[in-house]
Amino acid sequence: MLLRALCFLVLAFWAIPSGMAATPNLVFIIADDCTSRDLGCYGGQAHTPHLNRLVEEGMKFTRCFQAAPMCSPTRHNIYTGLYPVRSGAYPNHTFANEGTKSVVHYLRPQGYRVHLSGKRHIAPPSVFPFEYSGKNNNPDMEAIDQLMTESKQSEKPFCLFACSNEPHTPWNKGDASQYDPAALKFPPYLPDTPYVREQFTHYLAEITYFDQQVGDILDLLKKHQLDDSTLVMVVSEQGNSLPFAKWTCYEAGVGSAMIVRWPGHVAPGSTTDAMVEYVDVLPTFLEAAGAPVPKVLEGKSFLPVLLGKTDQHKQWTYSLMTTNGIINGNDCYPIRSVRNEQYRLIWNLNAAVPFSNACTSSKEFESMLAAGRAGNKQAAEQTDRYLHRPEFELYDVQQDPFNMHNLADQPDLQNVRKEMFAQLQSWMKSQGDAGIETELEAGEHQKRGKQDEDEAPAPTPKKKRAGKKKSS
Repeated sequence: MLLRALCFLVLAFWAIPSGMAATPNLVFIIADDCTSRDLGCYGGQAHTPHLNRLVEEGMKFTRCFQAAPMCSPTRHNIYTGLYPVRSGAYPNHTFANEGTKSVVHYLRPQGYRVHLSGKRHIAPPSVFPFEYSGKNNNPDMEAIDQLMTESKQSEKPFCLFACSNEPHTPWNKGDASQYDPAALKFPPYLPDTPYVREQFTHYLAEITYFDQQVGDILDLLKKHQLDDSTLVMVVSEQGNSLPFAKWTCYEAGVGSAMIVRWPGHVAPGSTTDAMVEYVDVLPTFLEAAGAPVPKVLEGKSFLPVLLGKTDQHKQWTYSLMTTNGIINGNDCYPIRSVRNEQYRLIWNLNAAVPFSNACTSSKEFESMLAAGRAGNKQAAEQTDRYLHRPEFELYDVQQDPFNMHNLADQPDLQNVRKEMFAQLQSWMKSQGDAGIETELEAGEHQKRGKQDEDEAPAPTPKKKRAGKKKSS
């Protein structure tokens, strides 16, 4: 009997990847409509002291991407480990196919409590049976404190998704006075108007507000002495709601920040250029937890990158945009994209019509159009470029990170374009993505999802405790 027990312990030890705790707590923190290059820790203008500290204590990813530059498909993608068309959740305000499994189904059998605090934007409840909490569509710090208290007492690991609603519009949180509109610097694709400058200060203030939320969660981990036993991952989601970011497949739209801290496992102050996708988060969490990684998952664990065993992960990343069903969106303007280390190819499947979304009906865009009519050449060129696109766009992302120079018709790059287009079509076929036809069916993937989301159980209200009001 003793020999059998010893053999079991040896086998259990070798089943856990080297250098890993068997059951770490998992914390995933996500912003909302935040362009990664605007974060201070990524060289941007927003003050992000807590994220800066996290970068010093963990690993910063320079090539993290998401499959869709909109909130709802992104969240379904993260929680299911499936690309949007495969799960059925590809338009906005969407739902996953019945029978789809999520992180909750995979981690609960491993003894985890799986809690989502803040913005949901997912459906149906049967696919996402999280423990829920939230306060004004943001993480509820009291509920998170309670989760950590109970988990510490019961010695039960937890997986927390803390989902902020910031810096999603309206930009009305934080202290915009700490930013000077006249001192701001804009990327070359963003038309510069006085109104946009003023609004941008409020956007940056909300990033700083989000940074404080990150700091609050890190402080709670420290309070409960859970720092060393917790893997913390922070991402920025898709870009902001200004041109060439959210609702697009440019770098600013599908590129994301990612910072990971895991004391004793992830090297402090490290940086990686490994290409990862949001679809890889779930298998990474499962492997870190010592749980099986089901073959149905389309993502690939990047735990070896976190542990410093490799600086390579993927050769290709993919993304898609569905305008059908978004505010002021085209009835049919599907966008598909593929990226490797050097190039991004974008396929606009219905480029004959002007591109339209909530951005093109915003006051910011109206000010850009007015500036162009008044003689501002940059504003005129970039608003026209945003509205009217060729069928194919090809960018050298190493030499042109802002995606300003379309190389699709350059003779010496036709083989590159051909190879990337074949790769994109192969991925679409594997997903059951028929392009225009799939776009026109988007509405059928929204109606029931909205109904299910409305019928989902609301977060349980909690009694307020006396305490110091959090500074924004």
